[in-house]
Amino acid sequence: MKKAFLLLTGVLAFTFTFTSCKQRVEEEPTEVAAEEIIALDSATGEDFVAPQDSESYAQIEENKFENPQNKPLSTFSIDVDNASYTNIRRFINNGQAVPKDAVRIEEMINYFSYNYPQPTDQHPFSINTEYSDCPWNTNHKLLKIGLQGKKVETDNLPPSNIVFLLDTSGSMSDENKLPLLKESMKVLVANLTSRDKVSIVAYAGAAGLVLSPTSGDEKNEIIDAFDNLSTGGSTAGGEGIELAYKIAQENFIKGGNNRIILATDGDFNLGVSSDNEMERLIEEKRKSGIYLTCLGYGMGNYKDSKMEILADKGNGNYAYIDTMQEANRVLGQEFKGTIFTIAKDVKIQIEFNPKYVQSYRLIGYENRKLNDEDFKNDEVDAGELGSGHTVTALYEIIPTGAESQYSPTKLKYSATDKNPIASSSDELATIKFRYKHPEETKSIEMIKEVAANVTNFSNASSDFKFCSSVAWFGLKLRDSKYIQNKNVDDIVALAKSGKENDADGYKAELVRLIKSSNNL
Repeated sequence: MKKAFLLLTGVLAFTFTFTSCKQRVEEEPTEVAAEEIIALDSATGEDFVAPQDSESYAQIEENKFENPQNKPLSTFSIDVDNASYTNIRRFINNGQAVPKDAVRIEEMINYFSYNYPQPTDQHPFSINTEYSDCPWNTNHKLLKIGLQGKKVETDNLPPSNIVFLLDTSGSMSDENKLPLLKESMKVLVANLTSRDKVSIVAYAGAAGLVLSPTSGDEKNEIIDAFDNLSTGGSTAGGEGIELAYKIAQENFIKGGNNRIILATDGDFNLGVSSDNEMERLIEEKRKSGIYLTCLGYGMGNYKDSKMEILADKGNGNYAYIDTMQEANRVLGQEFKGTIFTIAKDVKIQIEFNPKYVQSYRLIGYENRKLNDEDFKNDEVDAGELGSGHTVTALYEIIPTGAESQYSPTKLKYSATDKNPIASSSDELATIKFRYKHPEETKSIEMIKEVAANVTNFSNASSDFKFCSSVAWFGLKLRDSKYIQNKNVDDIVALAKSGKENDADGYKAELVRLIKSSNNL
């Protein structure tokens, strides 16, 4: 009864103060100390207790096989996020079963870098394809599509206007949340220069400006601001986002890298709370030309579904930080790819030739699919590509004439006249790409034709074998209805056969995770 009364008191207190807090954000940001933010938090007068085992994930319905005669086009947005893989790793390392909807196969594949060549023309990425056998379904093939983003030299990077938006609510008190967050941010700060500006906004019950815009070479001042943060109270995520965008807009650098870096467990439980409200807010804010990077922390009450919405709708990317090793990878080794965009709204549309393709299925990217007409519509948002980033997508293909239990039923009354172009062509497919330069609003189109030549699996590249093993592992974790062979030893053997160019040991770690998952 007491808890219910305190909860009601907290809600009433928040309702009473929200209008004045919102007015403060809209009029002029107030710089406050971290301790003041905590004081504003404590509506109940008690320590916040985070709910356990209340993690949330968006439901995923697997892509099905399509007949190219009935559905000739497949259209989707790229995805450079890799949070799903890190989160899966956390579950396995903790000896826990992995929730099916936590498994986004495209993010597992794109956690790893592949050996694609740098672009040699005016476009910001190269296009690479490979067509070989499917290891988990007999008689099927796989088409791999890989993009390699141009690596921009450090001296040529634009100046940055970065606003750190940090969750300091009570749910962030665990060691793998705010304490890890603080140390993580120091990795990123080490890469900043005097050309960059840094601000820090913290939110917990109400949002406040902890550090006004500060030169990137004032590292001690920036780090001190991080170190002074502490936790307490509930989460006013929506208010924090409003203030962060306001600060970023006031310090906007034309031609620069204007970005908000949000670090949280995603538990927005006050203010803008519903996924639909959050989506509308972020869609509106992205028009400002400010990008959003989302960094997820913690477990138990982790809200992956909200983090994914924020990144997808905010012209941004999303990573899950579970250890300092991961922080060093995302914010250190891959610093440029994480926060410097070289192409935005990157879309892919592929047309399969029914002469060679009986059915096709896009593996993963379920939350990134687009309507076919969205491909040319420059008003439709899509994914961003960072400096040096790679993006890989796999299509599982049932060749024309092959026997498969997964082939869609043939239509009795479909047109029987053969397409003369398809009948005479030796192309497996035609792939079209559209992208915009970071500051442009009009897209540019690229076209890549794929020959129907099949490479014997033994001669396939190590990249093809390894990313196939990652996809296979993901399909097993999801208990996919589209795979026949779920043997862990076979997945491990394939991963090992593609484990080249592994200086950092990430591919070897995957092999260990596959083995460990079999005991869950």
